[in-house]
Amino acid sequence: MRSPPATYHKLCSTLLRYFPSFNTPQNFQNSHFQSSRNFYTLNPTTAIDTFIRPISVISISPRQLIAVVRGRRSSIAGVSTMASGGENPVTFQLTPSSLLKIQKGDITRWSVDGSSDAIVNPANERMLGGGGADGAIHRAAGPELRDACYKVREVQPGIRCPTGEARITPGFRLPASHVIHTVGPVYDANPNPKASLTNAYRNSLRVAKENNIQYIAFPAISCGVFGYPYDEAATVAISTVKEFGSDLKEVHFVLFSDEIYDAWVTATNEQLN
Repeated sequence: MRSPPATYHKLCSTLLRYFPSFNTPQNFQNSHFQSSRNFYTLNPTTAIDTFIRPISVISISPRQLIAVVRGRRSSIAGVSTMASGGENPVTFQLTPSSLLKIQKGDITRWSVDGSSDAIVNPANERMLGGGGADGAIHRAAGPELRDACYKVREVQPGIRCPTGEARITPGFRLPASHVIHTVGPVYDANPNPKASLTNAYRNSLRVAKENNIQYIAFPAISCGVFGYPYDEAATVAISTVKEFGSDLKEVHFVLFSDEIYDAWVTATNEQLN
């Protein structure tokens, strides 16, 4: 086999610049979704095509970076940043004008532009902080976030955000500009957990649109101590985002475990293909 031309190496460098978490071919080999251990050059002077899942093909041409995600072709636009570095990021075309992105990582370090982005806090009804992601977000945002939440009007004594509803505050010390607080259902205690979880996602997206948020990042709402099964939660999350997320440029899921990440990618492949 003849050696690849210099153009090949130049394009490889470009690919790695755009996808910094995929530093070497070994990264692809270690991926849970890797389906080929080789890089195939279809036309070294114009493109590189890499066959993996769930991103089926990544192509680079001299003019434009293109991703074909499960048969859906789109230009790669804005890039989210995480100080800790997101793991295994994958991108899907949600609508012709919006993207869905899934990655592992720390949601408190996520942002896109610091002005029209928001992370979603899986809060409790008091909105004054708690455990898990709720507590982590409050700690990262600083005491100003609790003060802002305290000023949110109570709809019932001790309840500022009923289950399934959403509220918004500034992000304060977070990289993202805003925090959207929503309360998911406790799976075994809620009479209709699917409806309540759907409302939590839908109302978060509604609040984002009303406040000119273009980029939003969700955790896996109710998948911690609230006990929602991962596969069921992923199906609800993706179907709701698919139906109501088209008004935003990008919808992200920043997830904290391999098992949850796998459930979300599986549900997305099933619903967006």
